[in-house]
Amino acid sequence: MKTKITEMLGVKYPIIQGGMAWVADARLASAVSNAGGVGLIAGGSAPAEVIRKEILKAKELTDKPFGLNIMLMSPHSEDLAQLICEEKVSLVTTGAGNPAKYIPIWKEKGIKVIPVVPSVALAKRMERSGADALVVEGMEAGGHIGGITTMCLVPQIVDAVNIPVIAAGGIADGRTAVAAFMLGADAIQAGTIFLVSDECGIHENYKNLVLKAKDTDSAVTGFYTGHPVRSIRNKFTKNLMTKEKEGIDSEDFEMLTIGSLKKAVIDGNLDEGSFMAGQIAGLIKKTDSCENIITNLFSDIEDVYKGFVEKRGFVFE
Repeated sequence: MKTKITEMLGVKYPIIQGGMAWVADARLASAVSNAGGVGLIAGGSAPAEVIRKEILKAKELTDKPFGLNIMLMSPHSEDLAQLICEEKVSLVTTGAGNPAKYIPIWKEKGIKVIPVVPSVALAKRMERSGADALVVEGMEAGGHIGGITTMCLVPQIVDAVNIPVIAAGGIADGRTAVAAFMLGADAIQAGTIFLVSDECGIHENYKNLVLKAKDTDSAVTGFYTGHPVRSIRNKFTKNLMTKEKEGIDSEDFEMLTIGSLKKAVIDGNLDEGSFMAGQIAGLIKKTDSCENIITNLFSDIEDVYKGFVEKRGFVFE
């Protein structure tokens, strides 16, 4: 499947794996890249030297393009911005801030710059700043989210910019992927489907929660603080929502969340962990390799395209 993104990045399939903090390491990123997609290593809040080791490990595991995701609110973002140049990573995606000041130095090194955007205004700003493409993420996604759905946000940004758009949020099978392409996207980004991949190193409790999730098992916390996060419902999310209703101070609220993602990913702590996942988790029913996840997804896409009229019975006259 050839699109502007596959041509730009030199990959087989127009799919990028989400840069999930504490989750997206060298093993997962390289597996996705080896399968024909684009794997991402998550910078999270880790120091540059920790991420350098992951980049070097990924280079040993794949000769295909992979990237680094930087959360610009990280105290180490400046160092990570320089690290990308030093290690000549193929691409960088960014979130939680404006990467404009870094874009010129990245582009000088031939690094493709793909910011994650939650609004038309920011999309336009990133295009003016020199971004090569955009990840347009709807609120269906797991982790930190904006306030507009993928269905509404993607076509508005496609109409507003002239650079390729990568749709993210609510994509887990051929039907949802086709919907994203029909909205005008040149590629998709997925995270939740890779949580249950064989190469993903999260705790088994985490994987099991994703596999057992129903359509109503998603919760959003942090609206009060201005940093909403989507996770799977548990005692932790219930406590946060209760505290928000009680009007807890934003700083105290943030203190309650510190370390919660690590408790989910590493410890599998069902009561105190933040098990970030998208609303689409209810569609995911089994574990598999990254290769099978990607090849089956794009096989489904082909079937959906071919069977659209036949299966749905639509007739255009």
